[in-house]
Amino acid sequence: MARTVSSFSVTADGKGDYLLNFEDEDGETLELTASYEQLDLISEAISEALDADEDDALGVDDDADEEIDE
Repeated sequence: MARTVSSFSVTADGKGDYLLNFEDEDGETLELTASYEQLDLISEAISEALDADEDDALGVDDDADEEIDE
């Protein structure tokens, strides 16, 4: 079962990679190392997912932009 993220951080390790730390609601942690390229791909994937869900998250009604004939 998927765990819920409670907090996370991304820090440069000083050697060209990045350290990703995730903590879940139970306090369990996961630490990963990623290259700049990998972090860039993660960033793009997050942006695409958020863009796809933006209207739903903001409560935008697709019909609100249509003209109403009176």
